[in-house]
Amino acid sequence: MGRYVFKLPDVGEGTAEAEIVKWHAAVGDEVREEQLLVEIMTDKATVELVAPVTGRIISRNGEEGTKAAVGSELVVFEIVSGEAAPEPEAPKAAAIVASTKPVSRAAAQKATGKSLASPAVRFRAAALGINLSTVAATGPGGLVLHADLDAILLSGRPVAPSPAMSVMAAKEEGVEDIKIFGLRRRIAERMQDSKRRIPHFAYVEEVDVTEIEELRRELNATRGTRSHLTVLPFLIRSLINAIVDHPGINVHFDDEQGVIRRFKSVHAGIATQTARGLLVPVIHHAEAKDVWQLAAEIARLSEAARTGRSSRDELSGSTITVTSLGALGGIMATPIINPPEVAIIGVNKIVERPAVRDGTITIRKMMNLSSSFDHRIVDGFEAAALIKAVKDCLESPAILIAAPHQ
Repeated sequence: MGRYVFKLPDVGEGTAEAEIVKWHAAVGDEVREEQLLVEIMTDKATVELVAPVTGRIISRNGEEGTKAAVGSELVVFEIVSGEAAPEPEAPKAAAIVASTKPVSRAAAQKATGKSLASPAVRFRAAALGINLSTVAATGPGGLVLHADLDAILLSGRPVAPSPAMSVMAAKEEGVEDIKIFGLRRRIAERMQDSKRRIPHFAYVEEVDVTEIEELRRELNATRGTRSHLTVLPFLIRSLINAIVDHPGINVHFDDEQGVIRRFKSVHAGIATQTARGLLVPVIHHAEAKDVWQLAAEIARLSEAARTGRSSRDELSGSTITVTSLGALGGIMATPIINPPEVAIIGVNKIVERPAVRDGTITIRKMMNLSSSFDHRIVDGFEAAALIKAVKDCLESPAILIAAPHQ
């Protein structure tokens, strides 16, 4: 019998590390070559890795939710009798990070005067009323270990009660810790990065959608063989028309390079809620599609996203994003920009309310557009002008059903 070490491969696009999302085989399992082994997630996509050999797993490195460097040891196989152990391929990217030396820990402790311990050890010490500075640390570089706390407890040394004990009691009474990883953690990281780096400028405008709702209802009733029309295809066509006079909105901003990349084509991202979290499938070259083609693409891409069948290309490359909560849309929102884009347009729910038209109070169907802009790139006047142009199109919907300009 021989052994085969499977290292995390370079899955492309300069990836230096990947997150382990889900293991499909455990230590001790016998797997066949090409059998699904593990799912990993990069910044771009979720990738399924299969077993490179037939054998039994004797060790597995990395828990679900942890990250591993390209080239690091992932799984060790024991090759079954009669199988030759192939030569492992060298990883394509040398991205192995050296571990911190113990001496640096000691230096940090000396500089800060603070005892070194993991968050779990700190929490336990607080719960037990143990001052970490009084603990004789036996870990490398002066690191306090759980064993050091155990030694104090076994010695009979009295400890003071701590407020944290009530927290631990509450945990025992039914508080559940849910680890955030995979797509949910990726979403959290992107949202945090967007809000931290981008000064969001919010702008809300109301739109009279009475005419567009009547047109939409008539078209759906008379053209039943075509895609069902919602408000979104009309919004996207309105946005495309408005961008002609406001091309500075349809851009990417690379803040590290200090470069704005302006696009001639409109690649519309459609924020879509799925069981795994929020995804943004993309209608590429939306400017070349009419409202029925846009409706068909929205339906197709949303279904693929919800069922986990989206391709990498379908989830990347958007230049501007639209988002909608449908009937749950509330009266306004402050959507978060999808970087490197500089704008996101949000649709709120349609409500009937009194409005004044030609001096007469009448009931109209009204809807708010809640948008956010990157204030580093988009001035308030330009944002307002864009939304005014979108509003004008939506309130005169006949122009939106014409064939698009190629």
